[in-house]
Amino acid sequence: MRLMGQGFGRAERRRSLKLDEYQRMAVQTEEEEEEEKCAENITAKCKEQLKAIWGMADLRNGAVGLYNIGLSCCLNSLLQVFFMNRHFTMILRRIEVPFDAAEQKASVPYQMLLLLEEMQRSKQKSVHPTDLACCLSKHNVRLFVLYDAAQLFLILWNIIKDQITSVDLAESLTLLYTIQLQEYTVCQNCLLEMKKDSNMLMLPLPMFDSDSQPLRTLEGALHAFFALELLTEGSACRCEQCDRRTSWLRGMKITHLPQTLILHLMRFCSKDGNRTKKISHSLSFPQSLDFNQILTSEQYCPDVQKKDNGLYDLFAVVAHSGSANFGHYCAYVWSLTEGKWYCFNDSSVCQVSWDDVKCTYGRACLRWGETAYLLVYLKRNCRQL
Repeated sequence: MRLMGQGFGRAERRRSLKLDEYQRMAVQTEEEEEEEKCAENITAKCKEQLKAIWGMADLRNGAVGLYNIGLSCCLNSLLQVFFMNRHFTMILRRIEVPFDAAEQKASVPYQMLLLLEEMQRSKQKSVHPTDLACCLSKHNVRLFVLYDAAQLFLILWNIIKDQITSVDLAESLTLLYTIQLQEYTVCQNCLLEMKKDSNMLMLPLPMFDSDSQPLRTLEGALHAFFALELLTEGSACRCEQCDRRTSWLRGMKITHLPQTLILHLMRFCSKDGNRTKKISHSLSFPQSLDFNQILTSEQYCPDVQKKDNGLYDLFAVVAHSGSANFGHYCAYVWSLTEGKWYCFNDSSVCQVSWDDVKCTYGRACLRWGETAYLLVYLKRNCRQL
């Protein structure tokens, strides 16, 4: 009996322990459910805050300037063009936030996102892009250095793309800016044709035609860029089919245009190793472009499946004033939500008119005057959101 009693007693204790464990588990489950509900509420609130901050990049209270923190006018101008482009910020706000603090400080996309948040939250007219500048310095983009806006754009874009961990987002960024071209050469003896596909982030447009005459319109610069070139004598190539050096006709055509199209006016040039000079003569650019009207069917051959309509509207102008060796950048940007032009000049932001933007056409007599350097166009269905 004693053994049975001992056995019964042990069974009672085991049953009691299981009950206690169950009760504790029930309490823990309730607590966890409460924590999950709280977490869901917090997450929901955070999402609403994020939507308010990053949902629309160019709200008027977000038209905040950036302080110049050391010859940073070029960087500031490009950042404003990036931030005011809602298609870019939609990609930026979907990036995966680095977990480690050191990685966060070294992540350019994340630091750009934090700067955008600060600009959207700020009640001040301008903010300091110090943290982003420190982050960029880790990638050899330093302050107190005179940058070319076209060069710096390419540097920034490549850093951003390389640091976006999501393959889909990196592909979205590529599609947003990449121009797809095809270069072709035709042997003038046997008519053998050779083709080569290439991608570019901006079209470098000449300021002079093949006869060294100044180009006066953007349409003229586009014609000059896509003009056929005859390769003869010293520039002649060997033809495999002819088995000798022959003259070639070289050309280029567009196969796909992106949502955001960047045109680079080649206003800085150097010849025979001489110092770089700025080309200041007037070159007008329109508010709207239709590539179907500007280029021939041989020069503009979009893929039908990609639905290129060839219609673009001007979105931003990065302008340069001063000489080739010393100058200043500012950005004129069209607000997608307000339908107005704004000038972002470091910490100064003001509304301007189209006539003000046209002042960046340039004037040969004013070599220190303000001239358009980068032109940013958006596809018509993308600009009118």
